[in-house]
Amino acid sequence: MRNNTIRIAEEIPEEHYGFRAAPESRSVAETLAHIAAAPRWPKSMHTQRITHPEFATFRAGHEELTKYQATLTTKANILEALRAGGEEFAAWLATLSDETLAEQVYFPEGAQPPSKTRFEMLLSPKEHEMHHRAQLMVVERMVGMVPHLTREQQARMAATEQRPASAKSA
Repeated sequence: MRNNTIRIAEEIPEEHYGFRAAPESRSVAETLAHIAAAPRWPKSMHTQRITHPEFATFRAGHEELTKYQATLTTKANILEALRAGGEEFAAWLATLSDETLAEQVYFPEGAQPPSKTRFEMLLSPKEHEMHHRAQLMVVERMVGMVPHLTREQQARMAATEQRPASAKSA
């Protein structure tokens, strides 16, 4: 589910896990721990089939994630949390029926939009991860690394350029 994120986490040396792009931003380690923790709350909420969460429900979920994130302090345990949590979340998603995914979840008064389907809500963890993965790819550049997706694209382009003209048009 999250191979690109894990690859970034593996490739960034642990000596750079404390790096922050700006003073107010999360460090590499904090960002990766945040990614690892984030799907835990949606899984909990949707496993319970909550349909009318209160703001307190969201606040409690955030506090729980913050506590879990704080336990992820080394590259090794962050990587393990990314691997295990990603697999667990993906396996759980596969168990959800179309009926469950179509259920409406109604937000507290004043929230916009006022409701979403579980499916719409369960797209958010992946979108959230991709947002932070993009940040990590910028951080890789800032610490002198070329992100693996860029390296792979460059290798494909180089291979294409080195093929004979007759093979390119085939």
